[in-house]
Amino acid sequence: MTTIDTPDLAPAGPVVGPLADAALQNTATQFLALESKLLDEAREEDWFQLLDTDLLYVIPIRQATERREDEVNRKAYRVRDTLAHVRLRLDRLATGVAYSEIPPSRTMRLVGSVLATRTDQEDVIAVSSAVLLYRQRGIDPHFDLLPYRRNDTLRLTSDGPRLLSREILLTEVALATPNLGLFL
Repeated sequence: MTTIDTPDLAPAGPVVGPLADAALQNTATQFLALESKLLDEAREEDWFQLLDTDLLYVIPIRQATERREDEVNRKAYRVRDTLAHVRLRLDRLATGVAYSEIPPSRTMRLVGSVLATRTDQEDVIAVSSAVLLYRQRGIDPHFDLLPYRRNDTLRLTSDGPRLLSREILLTEVALATPNLGLFL
């Protein structure tokens, strides 16, 4: 567990307010679908191209003993990565000795409940989604189901949307999965 007393770039909660227009909603939904497909097909280098240079990717600690409004500790993280950290993780996976992924995971991400809204920045949108990630490794009959909610910001560029920030709120407090070696 890492404790850092710095402000997060990820949205502090679910997207609220008026829904975006159909084109904005479609942009967000298409981006998340493409991202899921790339990760499920182990095309991490292609996925990396969808990330913004200012990326902040966080999984804060959730505490079951707290009231609902206080249960997510945004000063303590399971993961707190920048683009450089993601690059390092991908390079490690490419070595063939990243033991958390030997044998490699087979995954299927089901993304839904997508809500997209404008932010006060003209080129940035906020996107909330719910994900159910199925994961199975090798011939092991055991599998993981990881439910979580994501609060993202996407930067709209001339080359298409780029993931600017992601906050992952795991539904489980005590994780049953052996590792979080996957990108959620």
